Amino acid sequence: MRATHGVPPRLGLPNLGLGVGLRPPHYEHILRHGPQVDWFEIISENFIDNHGYARHVLEQVAAQVPIVMHGVSLSIGSSDPLNLGYLRKLRRLAGELRPAWISDHLCWTGAASLNSHDLLPLPLDEASLRHVAGRVRQVQEFLGRPLVLENPSTYVEFAQSSMPEWEFLGRLAEDTGCGILLDVNNVHVSAHNHGYDAAAYIRQLPHAHIVQIHLAGPTVCGAVLIDTHDAPVPAAVWRLYALAQRLTGGVSALLEWDAGIPPYPQLLAELDKARAAERGEFADAAPTTAAAAVSAPLGFHLEAAHAP
Repeated sequence: MRATHGVPPRLGLPNLGLGVGLRPPHYEHILRHGPQVDWFEIISENFIDNHGYARHVLEQVAAQVPIVMHGVSLSIGSSDPLNLGYLRKLRRLAGELRPAWISDHLCWTGAASLNSHDLLPLPLDEASLRHVAGRVRQVQEFLGRPLVLENPSTYVEFAQSSMPEWEFLGRLAEDTGCGILLDVNNVHVSAHNHGYDAAAYIRQLPHAHIVQIHLAGPTVCGAVLIDTHDAPVPAAVWRLYALAQRLTGGVSALLEWDAGIPPYPQLLAELDKARAAERGEFADAAPTTAAAAVSAPLGFHLEAAHAP
């Protein structure tokens, strides 16, 4: 694997090429054979206050390829105050690792000091946008760097929402200067579940703010697609990936695989399909995950009087 260069940095952040998540089942193989990818993404929470074997592995690979920190606990959309203790630990870890960037999700994970351990959707309206934008500015000032936010996969929507997610995320990025981690699998999952056009979603984003792409394989569950990260990437997601790479001119891309994790060589073979997809080759290695296997969008709505 080699990084794709020649594209101007976005928000000062480079195109790292193709990467994978750094996961424990692959530690031994990576230490023995080397990274064999352009870069790794870590789950930030797994390495905060961790000075054991996993941290040893991370330090070994960080000496060879770039690292990106990806979090699941920022809860940028919550009504609770920002967790300064968590942010201090995040900033300290970033100071030690010097990641290319730090990312998290456009979501909330709890309220009233209770953690749901899930990435929950926001009501997409003007009040929420002002609330989240203010918090993004605080986080960016605290960390001393742009924050990169990922579009989540969703299964329900708030009835009070007054704008599509692409508009909310795009306006947030343009207003605060934050980056976008475009998860094309999440777009695929949410578009099916709520009945909108996934390609139109990607076309409407501010492409100059997209600094990274996530790839993964979903699972069919009745009439719903679930973001499980446990299967090969389906053809529909590869098509969205190719579209996003064309529109952006080329950005860092990462394959997520977090359950039923295959051997490292198999993971690399799946990642290598990204190059074929960019050439317009979309062989579907996972027909059971295709959206065509699902009969109709979910279309659930949540009623809410105010933002979480």
